[in-house]
Amino acid sequence: MIKFDDAAIAQMPEQRLRAMARAGETITETQRLLAKTNANVVGQCLANQGTFYEYDHYPSGDVYDDEYHAQYYYHSHRPEGGEHGHFHTFLRAAGMPPGIEPVPYTGKAERPEGDEALTHFVAISMDKPGQPMAMFTTNRWVTDETFYKADDVEKMLDCFVIDHTWPCLATNQWITAMMVLFRPQIIALLKARDKAMKNWAALHPGVDIYEDRDLEITSFLAINVDKQIALVNEALAGLRKTA
Repeated sequence: MIKFDDAAIAQMPEQRLRAMARAGETITETQRLLAKTNANVVGQCLANQGTFYEYDHYPSGDVYDDEYHAQYYYHSHRPEGGEHGHFHTFLRAAGMPPGIEPVPYTGKAERPEGDEALTHFVAISMDKPGQPMAMFTTNRWVTDETFYKADDVEKMLDCFVIDHTWPCLATNQWITAMMVLFRPQIIALLKARDKAMKNWAALHPGVDIYEDRDLEITSFLAINVDKQIALVNEALAGLRKTA
């Protein structure tokens, strides 16, 4: 688990803080609306999907926005620590800013390239009641991504938008907003991922670290939506006092 300094939020630009505040409002509102019918964002992905099997992607075929080229799916495996499952979040090549190249790779494994290239941002871990409890990053082989350095993935974060109604408008708005509200934590997780990969390579010379099954989760951080919203609002209030 990595450490995140909450004080860093107060140092963020006002424009970014306001975007995070709006995202927090979206998350709160979508969860409120779903709760009125005893639903949640996870359940909306599992609805009408038949028997729930570990490792399968939900909803079937993943959720993809062909305008923004963002993608996500939900699945579960080896539930532990109160986790029910997690969302994996991606951006495909067509949605990436120009000039970004994958991390150089000389290994033997095949990875998506060209128009098929994609980056994995983070997984959003969900508890059994359907609430977010953590975020984590993974090694390349876990999601079969292409793999880009953290600084380049940071440039892609604002490109993650799911702007349609399938399988559920509220869930799509929620996950889009989660990537905005927790942007600073996601960046910290990605940087920690790269550091973990570098350290692993130093300890395992001659090993293709991107394909090493002994390295799966590369960084992990517990999250709390209400706490994050409070930190953002506190930072904005501080800006108003100094204006």
